[in-house]
Amino acid sequence: MADVRDIMEIERAATPELTREAILGTDKPRKKLSAGPKPSKRPEGMHREVFALLYNDNKDVPPLFPSDTVGNGYKQVKIKLGMRRPRKWKWMAFTNPARTDNATFYHWKRPSDEPKEYPFAKFNKKIELPTYTDVEYQQHLTCESWSKEETDHLMDLAQRFDLRFIVMADRYDTEKFSKRSVEDLKDRYYKIHGILAKLNGEKKIYTYDAEHEKKRKEQLRKLYERTPAQMDEEQFLLGELKKIEVRKKERERKTQDLQKLISQADSQNDTPRKTDKKIQKKKVPNPSRPSRVDTNYILQAVESAGIKFPDYKNSGVSLRSQRMKLPANVGQKKSKGIEQVLQDLGLELNPTPSEEVCQHFNELRSDTVLLIEIKAALATCDYELQSLRHQYEALAPGKTLIIPPQLTNGETDLNKTNPGEIIDVVGSPGTPLNT
Repeated sequence: MADVRDIMEIERAATPELTREAILGTDKPRKKLSAGPKPSKRPEGMHREVFALLYNDNKDVPPLFPSDTVGNGYKQVKIKLGMRRPRKWKWMAFTNPARTDNATFYHWKRPSDEPKEYPFAKFNKKIELPTYTDVEYQQHLTCESWSKEETDHLMDLAQRFDLRFIVMADRYDTEKFSKRSVEDLKDRYYKIHGILAKLNGEKKIYTYDAEHEKKRKEQLRKLYERTPAQMDEEQFLLGELKKIEVRKKERERKTQDLQKLISQADSQNDTPRKTDKKIQKKKVPNPSRPSRVDTNYILQAVESAGIKFPDYKNSGVSLRSQRMKLPANVGQKKSKGIEQVLQDLGLELNPTPSEEVCQHFNELRSDTVLLIEIKAALATCDYELQSLRHQYEALAPGKTLIIPPQLTNGETDLNKTNPGEIIDVVGSPGTPLNT
């Protein structure tokens, strides 16, 4: 028919495109039309849980109250009626065994159920309190500040209020007896409890410290009643305490450095000498012995202290300026001190590294470090002497401690200190050294 239409010049419909599905067909199963109602579509933006509460498959209205029926729950449309008659409920009386006033209450209950004890009575827990007889009281529990009648009143309140001592102190009969604090009531009760526990042969006995409890509450009261000014003063004192501890550690560190310096000098002084080609035994240095101020000791200290520059004797090419580089163990504080001394002397920080300049420049900086350490040790000793002098004058008013001139610094005389001058006994950290 397509060829005939072309010969007769008659328009024809468009030829459909041949595809694999048009020739072989599709394997998809056809959808079967269900006879039941179509499920309602959830509106856009509504949560699935909310939509399930509003509608279900049968478009039933939601229930007015939750249902606990077995099976489909509130989706159950028809009620299942049996042949048996429903059980009756009756307004029946009951008593609570935890109460001692024989009060009667009512609630709904099935008459066919077995009579049981009121279930909430098991939550009424009672504390077992110790009891005593008149003979036991006369033999073991007598007290001068407590009469037997007042003790009986205390034990009765403990039984009534289950050892709630705050309530017991509030309900205490102050018209008949003197007013007692909570600590007094606890002290008397636990003493009675401990004595009766010993008589019964118990091993674990609780003791109550009334004085400690009173002091604890007094401290809490004072802590709670602090004013803002007192709180600021406390923070200021804590900050000052930290500063004192830092200064103390700094002084101890300087003392240890000086002690190491003295020990090192002593060890070099006690170096064994070879005599008759035999090595003498080494002497153990004693850093705790008192040092003697003489020329030999000072020379040995000068030789042992200072900066130890490394020797560049390895094979290969090296720069002479590396010999003037400070070692890593020299701290920043010492480096700043060396720079300050060089500036005061008018010297360059990095001179031309010739052989002679390197040697003398390193010796100068080593002597500078030694000078700084000696001045720091001298300042520490002056501070200790000054502290001892003021402690002596505080313990012995009217007397003055005379310090020998051999122990004082040549620049200042501690014996001629102005009495009106304020002296910082704690010490000021970071005191600059006179170089």
